Amino acid sequence: MLASRSASRRAMLDGAGVHYTARPADVDEAAIKTGMAGEQPGKIAQALADAKALAIAKDAGDALVLGSDSLVQCGGRLFDKPENREQAVEHLRWFSRRKMELHSAAALVQHGTVQWRHTALALLRVRELSDAFIASYLDSEWPDVGACVGVFMIEGRGVQLFESVDGDYFSILGMPLFPVLSALRRFGAISS
Repeated sequence: MLASRSASRRAMLDGAGVHYTARPADVDEAAIKTGMAGEQPGKIAQALADAKALAIAKDAGDALVLGSDSLVQCGGRLFDKPENREQAVEHLRWFSRRKMELHSAAALVQHGTVQWRHTALALLRVRELSDAFIASYLDSEWPDVGACVGVFMIEGRGVQLFESVDGDYFSILGMPLFPVLSALRRFGAISS
């Protein structure tokens, strides 16, 4: 069972041939982030992934529940998904000519206990973004990128934001897929 409404995470599992049901988790992400203020972003991303999986596992019986979350840190600031287009512009201006850290975490929960967890880090160097580019980019990509931390989908026009990327492609999409698949095989959820 996938504790997410993310189209990207569903597409990754679909593409890998993993059979699952998806159910979005009702988790107060803001409260978790506030309670972990000052913690490393990877730890916060992992806590969010754990919380999502645990929330769904309460009613999942024997099912193995997968939770996942991603956080962006850039220039010493943590970023959430933009609340509106104006905030997306502000985020993109901030990212310009900086290195973005994308922390992507996953957790597997069964019977109310975290059985496995993994956090991955990708470093994305953002090129200089002009106001004209930002406006054009959001004209074509908004509101879809509003659902994305970092205001981009790397599999689309969002790739134009970057000079270089160091990290796993799937983690950048929103879930460390290779470790997740390995763990699912280990737990017998998919065939080995």
